[in-house]
Amino acid sequence: MLGFLKKKLSKAIEGITKRAEVKEKAAEELSKPGVKEEIKQAIETVEPQVKTEAVPEETVKQVEEAVHEKLSEPKVSEPSIEAVEHAIEEEMPKTPEPQEVKIDVVPKLETVEAEVIVEKPKKSLFKKLAEKVVKKVTEKKLELEDVQPILQELETGLIESDVAVEVSEKITGDLKNALVGGEIKRGKEKEAVTDALRKSLLGILSVPEINLEDATREKKPFVILFLGFNGAGKTTTIAKVGKWLMDKGHTVVFAAGDTWRKAAIEQLEEHGKALNVNVIKHTYGADPAAVIYDGIEHAKARGIDVLLADSAGRTHVNQNLINELKKVVRVAKPDLKVLVMDSLVGNDAVEQAKMFNEAVGVDAVVFTKLDVNQKGGAILSVTHLLKKPVLFLGTGQEYEKLIKFDSTKFVDELLI
Repeated sequence: MLGFLKKKLSKAIEGITKRAEVKEKAAEELSKPGVKEEIKQAIETVEPQVKTEAVPEETVKQVEEAVHEKLSEPKVSEPSIEAVEHAIEEEMPKTPEPQEVKIDVVPKLETVEAEVIVEKPKKSLFKKLAEKVVKKVTEKKLELEDVQPILQELETGLIESDVAVEVSEKITGDLKNALVGGEIKRGKEKEAVTDALRKSLLGILSVPEINLEDATREKKPFVILFLGFNGAGKTTTIAKVGKWLMDKGHTVVFAAGDTWRKAAIEQLEEHGKALNVNVIKHTYGADPAAVIYDGIEHAKARGIDVLLADSAGRTHVNQNLINELKKVVRVAKPDLKVLVMDSLVGNDAVEQAKMFNEAVGVDAVVFTKLDVNQKGGAILSVTHLLKKPVLFLGTGQEYEKLIKFDSTKFVDELLI
């Protein structure tokens, strides 16, 4: 379950972690006592005695960028003095043979002062370059160029995992804000990246919760209307939730409000027989609002705790469906409107959720068929859109295959 999405997130974590480790190792190597000065001294041993003006500033910039790029490659895990020397020698343009000079090197506490006897030039090009290279390579902070390619790949992977574009951009943006410019302690790279991603995902899933067990004890009968397109698994979900409530000590009754499909009425009846639950029904094509109203009266008369009502979900006549649902809501005044979403519909889930929410409002969501879905990104997308909680995840046909949604466990499963 959710293996595809989990793989995409894991790849991003490993990529950014590796980049952070490279920078940390470089920083550690070059922070050893005397290493920076050794690099400068090594550079000076190959320094041609030319004035700064002899090389154009544009060339200086090109050399600097080329050297930094070589020393920042992932394969250069521990930049050495030799690496710096070699990179600079490779990138420097050929210069005229230097005139013979006499150099007197006088060691001091932490610096090396070079005195050029024949002509003492300004601060040399090599010294400037060495200082800049050392500063950049020893920098411990992750820069945007360190993580940008990985974030772009992650965003593509999230979209492939059925995460909406807006949500994908939010996740990658959260990661960029959390990591770029921040220092990461050695050995804590993966933990830092994972924590940043966990915080972003939990932020998306952080919506007001509904404790269904408590809510259904506050009123009798508590009316739950199930919404969703045909094929999403509404009828089976009603039976599963009914079984879940019965296991918690509630009494329940079903109302066959999907009168547009004769098979839906028959299917709910079969579930009722299997669970020993009464099913209130009318004939095929009857007014669904009337069916659900009769179900409420039946529950009141018999002191039943919860009424679970089915509804139609035909897709090719959406306006008729919307008008029908609006009438059901006016008549039944449900305490909870639960949208049942097929997790396999991918990015269409957002449009479906939007349609039902705009038509009659949605209070909570159930996602079905997670047992055959390796993506699961629609859970993030729909929650971000509706700002409503996910109640359950359906993971199979059996009544017991209903998992109470826990955002923390969900995110941990993705990141572990």
